[in-house]
Amino acid sequence: MDLTTLAWLSMLAYSVHILEEYELDWRNWAREVIKLPVEWRDFYVTNGVVVAVGIGQAMVAERLPLIPLVYASLMAINAIFFHVLPMLFTRGRFSPGAITAVVLFLPCSMAVWRQAVADGSVDAPTALLAILGGAVLMAFPVVLLRVRTLPYFQQERA
Repeated sequence: MDLTTLAWLSMLAYSVHILEEYELDWRNWAREVIKLPVEWRDFYVTNGVVVAVGIGQAMVAERLPLIPLVYASLMAINAIFFHVLPMLFTRGRFSPGAITAVVLFLPCSMAVWRQAVADGSVDAPTALLAILGGAVLMAFPVVLLRVRTLPYFQQERA
């Protein structure tokens, strides 16, 4: 399979993952288990952005292989740090999204990386940028959730 096809499959996997998280109440799990002050509107907007980024990364995969590598890194980081590890730390308490994270995210992200390496698109700087890019994409909405209540970011001023 070529990188473009794998990038579109990754987008499909993320769509199914969003459905699993929504239907199995990721919001309440996230509030209780990982203490994220998240509301459903945050979930909707964040995942809308993830879908837009997913479409974009698939569209540019052939010309800019770094971008699907960033998306694949985002998927792996999401799977490991927001599903697998929290389940281990909570002694098996189910994390909504864990099924698709393990069954779809990890294999898709590995396939994208494997194909990019086979295509000769990965060197050390590219790998570092891809992993850092995925980490930044994963961290950005979490940071925004944490800082939005700080006085500096409040839009209602006395």
